[in-house]
Amino acid sequence: MGGNETQTKFILLGITESPRVQASLFGLFLLIYIVTLVGNIGIMVLVWVVPSLRTAMYFFLTHFSFTDVCYSTVISPEMLADLLSENKTISFAGCVTQFHSFAFFVTAECHLLAVMAYDRHVAICNPLLYATVISSRVCRQLVASSYLIAFLSAVIYTACTFGCSFCGPNQINHFFCDASPVLKLACSDTHSNEMVIFAFVAINAVGTSVIILLSYICILRTVLRMRSAWSRSRAFNTCASHLIAVSLFYGTIFFMYLQPASSHSSLDKVASIFYAVVTPMLNPFIYSLKNKEVKRALSRVMENTVLLVGFLPLGLNLSSGMRISFPSGKPAGKSV
Repeated sequence: MGGNETQTKFILLGITESPRVQASLFGLFLLIYIVTLVGNIGIMVLVWVVPSLRTAMYFFLTHFSFTDVCYSTVISPEMLADLLSENKTISFAGCVTQFHSFAFFVTAECHLLAVMAYDRHVAICNPLLYATVISSRVCRQLVASSYLIAFLSAVIYTACTFGCSFCGPNQINHFFCDASPVLKLACSDTHSNEMVIFAFVAINAVGTSVIILLSYICILRTVLRMRSAWSRSRAFNTCASHLIAVSLFYGTIFFMYLQPASSHSSLDKVASIFYAVVTPMLNPFIYSLKNKEVKRALSRVMENTVLLVGFLPLGLNLSSGMRISFPSGKPAGKSV
């Protein structure tokens, strides 16, 4: 990345310069981040401890929750620190690392959403072949390929974003290191870099969205041919959560990255807040509130937890060394 030696740090201007608004936003975003961690980690733990959820669909859901936690963590702690600090600088290496990590997890989430759509397509359209087509080996291969494509794409995005010369202003008009605001600071021509980023975003975002669209066209055709209203309702309920997550995620991604650089405006920060901070928090609620299996599993875990907490004092008393005495003065057996 030649030419970058002239710039060693950047200043993130953040969301707002008003101290009063910053304090309010800190409390709001801290709450959102905590809910994001609790919700997504809770889903991962729930799938791990409940045997009935150890299926391909929930295997993909755990990785989806994992990417939500990761790319939210890439953004939120730095943003929260900047809201309370007057020193909003970030090193050049830190900016590169943040952008690469963010691009990696966001791209992985695009491909995981496509994988989840394909999984629902096979489950509804070819239920008899589901166990064969979506085997545990295929599940691992699909997830691994999603991460591999995401890593390679993130390398290209990062090289194109930070491969320019930065020798002028170092103030990034954003709350994290994103491609568009960083490229605006470059001293060299960035047109070819922007075109490469645009092309790869189109390949990843549009390509995966086409897979999702085709999967749901096939699902819709199959569901409409079902004679049972109960079967149709069950199929739609199975897909509803995924469709809501897809709509929220792709809507903001297309708005942010599939538009010319000249079209970017102050609304970019609002869109970025939505898909980088808010959407990861909403996904656990979407999948838990719309999914009866998840709600039943969560209810069972909570009931077992309450029972365990209730029996804990009794267990402590039994293990405290109590002994049972007998009238004869000799124990009838081993002490309890």
